[in-house]
Amino acid sequence: MQRFATLIPSHGSVLDLACGSGRHSYYLADAGFSVTAVDRDLSLFALGNQTQITTQELDLELDAWPLEGRLFDGIVVTNYLYRPHLDRLPQMLAPGGVFIYETFAQGNEAFGKPSNPNFLLKTGELLALAQRHSLKVVAYEDIYQDSPKPAMMQRICAVKAV
Repeated sequence: MQRFATLIPSHGSVLDLACGSGRHSYYLADAGFSVTAVDRDLSLFALGNQTQITTQELDLELDAWPLEGRLFDGIVVTNYLYRPHLDRLPQMLAPGGVFIYETFAQGNEAFGKPSNPNFLLKTGELLALAQRHSLKVVAYEDIYQDSPKPAMMQRICAVKAV
């Protein structure tokens, strides 16, 4: 995420989807972005004195998409996958917006959780998503990583045309 955050338009708005404890939200806010940090449970998120972060506790797995009509200059998603709303994310990018997504991939079941296929990206799934939405792929990996723990990961950075 840090590697590609510099591609997000300066002082832009960023959605940190399924933000967890807010590690990426804090990084992005410190870099000058206005961040909307969303998760179904924000109990691990300690806002502190960070004024550039707005938190929203939302169930992201309802039939109705709770972020309908919102646009962002950047969208960051890590370690989260819910396919019924996956195609909504590129639609929420403003022109020139940057999409940064990373989560577990098929083959991860050999290393533990997540092992449910519903939570593992299929080979090329993020590339297909970018293609469906005419995003320009800046970087893509479908790899084994051994740190911080052994896992199969897929990640993409893609940009929406201006």
